[in-house]
Amino acid sequence: MKQVSSPDSGVDEAPAAPHGMLSKFKMALRALRRRNYRLFFAGQLVSLVGTWMQNIAQSWLVYRLTGSSFLLGSIGFASQIPIFLLAFVGGTAADRYSRHRIIVASQAASMILAFILSILTLTETVRIWHIFVLSVLLGIVSAFDMPARQAFVIELVGKEDLMNAIALNSSVFNGARVLGPSVAGILIAGIGEGWCFFANGISYIAVIAGLLLMRLEPREGTARNRSALSNVLEGFQFVRRTIPIRALLLLLGLVGLFAMPYSVLMPVFADKILHGGPKGLGILMGATGLGALTGSVFMAAKTDTRDLGKIVAYACAGFASSLILFSVSRHFWLSVLFLVPAGFSLMVQMASTNTLIQIMVPDDLRGRVMSTHIWMFLGMAPFGSFLAGAIAAHLGAPATLWIGATLCLAGAGWFASRLSGLQLSPR
Repeated sequence: MKQVSSPDSGVDEAPAAPHGMLSKFKMALRALRRRNYRLFFAGQLVSLVGTWMQNIAQSWLVYRLTGSSFLLGSIGFASQIPIFLLAFVGGTAADRYSRHRIIVASQAASMILAFILSILTLTETVRIWHIFVLSVLLGIVSAFDMPARQAFVIELVGKEDLMNAIALNSSVFNGARVLGPSVAGILIAGIGEGWCFFANGISYIAVIAGLLLMRLEPREGTARNRSALSNVLEGFQFVRRTIPIRALLLLLGLVGLFAMPYSVLMPVFADKILHGGPKGLGILMGATGLGALTGSVFMAAKTDTRDLGKIVAYACAGFASSLILFSVSRHFWLSVLFLVPAGFSLMVQMASTNTLIQIMVPDDLRGRVMSTHIWMFLGMAPFGSFLAGAIAAHLGAPATLWIGATLCLAGAGWFASRLSGLQLSPR
């Protein structure tokens, strides 16, 4: 396979040595020196605000139509189960074919689905089964988009700026998490959910335009003379043999299964427990995004990867502890305060894990290994969402969240106890 050692990314200047606040600021944004990455970054900045608006609006729409925490969890399951079933297929496609073309096609498909949901909602013909079907279709698209997107970053920036690019991607994602839910809460209360879905559809134009304007070196797919099944097994075997990657993914899977479903229960917390309504839901989710944005800034400023293993353990423990405090709070603004460190810690764990895995994996296996990363985190989420909805229907949302967060706190302790033998320093 052709190695993309120097992507055509339009580097405007060489990275400066850290000296003074201005130089540190430049170092924190060093991946943006590359033209292709700037296009990618700008497109995501617009598109992800729309995505978060749709996420919040869809949760509120389901809750408004049904009033059921079980159905909230079920919709989450429907949107995420395709990732569990198809992530390895998507990862294999990302290694065999053009990652750039896969992302363009997936973004176009996501735009169409957003417009369909918008039309159904604005015409007041939307039914819960429509949301189920569209959620499954979007999950199928995501199963191909996510591995390709994760593996594509190194083609834009190279290994030297990889950690910074991952952190900047997270900053965009989490900046949108602050703005998107807040705007969605206002729009839902004022003009309804349908316009949030329409705005999301429009936002995809920016990311598609950015992708089409990129200048990329040709990249040859790998192992296309072998069957797709053998490609999938090759990636899975690499993960199984590589103990540090396996440990990182097991911890991430634990968080995806037991703690991440807190988001599907957030409408219940916003309405019945904290009495904040749709605006309160937007504020709660925005607080998580604010914490995550702060975490992404922290990661973007880092230039040394040697302590990332310890950071993963501490971040997982911090995320779990913050959720435990949130689960027992009955005061709205105190609950908002607890979600800020939760967002910070989750983002730091995810970015650190992503960086460690990407610097340990060979490029010809990158799509398949990153599909395993996605499978362990988002692939576990549908079962977590379904489980959380079912348990919450019997024990209540606070008890459900407390149980899941406590299990993740135990997982962080297990990972910390194994750190000395994992040899997580990059090769």
